[in-house]
Amino acid sequence: MADLQDGESMEMQGSGAKPYMLKNIGGVYSCTCPAWRNQSAPIERRTCKHLRKLRGEQAERQRLGTELAPRPAATAGKKEGPPLLLAQTWDNSTDLTDWWMSEKLDGVRAFWDGKQFLSRQGNRFYAPDWFVAGLPAEHLDGELWIGRKQFQRTVSIVRRQDESELWNEVRFLVFDAPGCDGGFEARLEYLAEAIRANRQSYAQLHEHRRCRGLSQLREELARVEALGGEGLMLRQPGSAYEIGRSFTLLKVKTFRDAEAVVLGHQPGKGRFKGLLGALAVQLPDGTEFAVGTGFSEAQRAAPPPVGSVITFRYQELSDGGVPRFPSFVRVCKPTGPEPTAGNPPTKSTAPDVKSAADVEGSRDGSAVRHFEFVEGKSSKFWEISVDGCAVTVRYGRIGAAGTTKVKTFADNEAAHRDADKLIAEKTGKGYVETGS
Repeated sequence: MADLQDGESMEMQGSGAKPYMLKNIGGVYSCTCPAWRNQSAPIERRTCKHLRKLRGEQAERQRLGTELAPRPAATAGKKEGPPLLLAQTWDNSTDLTDWWMSEKLDGVRAFWDGKQFLSRQGNRFYAPDWFVAGLPAEHLDGELWIGRKQFQRTVSIVRRQDESELWNEVRFLVFDAPGCDGGFEARLEYLAEAIRANRQSYAQLHEHRRCRGLSQLREELARVEALGGEGLMLRQPGSAYEIGRSFTLLKVKTFRDAEAVVLGHQPGKGRFKGLLGALAVQLPDGTEFAVGTGFSEAQRAAPPPVGSVITFRYQELSDGGVPRFPSFVRVCKPTGPEPTAGNPPTKSTAPDVKSAADVEGSRDGSAVRHFEFVEGKSSKFWEISVDGCAVTVRYGRIGAAGTTKVKTFADNEAAHRDADKLIAEKTGKGYVETGS
């Protein structure tokens, strides 16, 4: 795992537009995220998901000398869900060799507390007695599942309260035993024995296989998605069952790119009041929807104009053909009539940003693009290059060696798409390309 030496700092992108700053000062690690800042513990006893991602769960445990803190208690009067392990998204750079690989199920998460099924929110699923007969008294974590692309059907059955015969269609696919001692492998052995010994008709142990490396991961992801599956889940060998989100459990999905025409601008609310909230867009087949994420603050202040074509990234299409989880990537080109003497070209309000492929030699080589941001007391540089499937970024104070990060993607096109997105984000924050 990576780490920070005494006096070092680095940026890590969170869910917001502005990255968080991680530091190590005299062995005291800190992060500028709200989760770290709002803790009541002394600063030397604090941690957060960004520090755990950087240093690893085990390193943080050793530093704190205790188990990592569980999720905060539920607010009074609010129903509390079961203590579940939740996944983080793979960052495309963590080496997953030898991790346990399984299909990500498009079903309903269910926690068996020894007597009943509970949802993530703590609501009961009213499974018939014949469905749960033979399940062990120990806690089980799994998914109520019918089949690929059957999520809505699954929901319609398991949320009924009449213990319907329709549960015959459902299977409980078990992938962990939260109360069992030992690492993940020990828990898998326990599950295999417990479920087989009871000969339970509607429960199965979800299949896990060792990942042999990136090539096999890509092949398995392509196979599962071709069959209509959601993606893959990867578990770290020997990992404990932790409460809350953990980097010992990673979800891996393929996001697809497409283009759409901008129909209009939807106003923002809250912190985006007075800025763009979302783009109303249309696909070539006439499907209309909104894209509300992926924008920098500069792009929200000067959004892509109506009539322009944008590239957006999405996970999959819904049953109605609407892209799920769409995210803005870039402006492609304006549409409309060719400019004439009486019809001057419309100036785009989107930033004029060159893509990584526009730089001579960058498609197949490793040309370095250099950007700088100088304002007030800030004097920073940021560099990026694409070499094959790898994107290399170096950043820091002007005159310093800086910090270098490398991310590897499935192919050269994916690497360039990521580079283009990063360039757009940096220029949107005021960085200027110097060409040196």
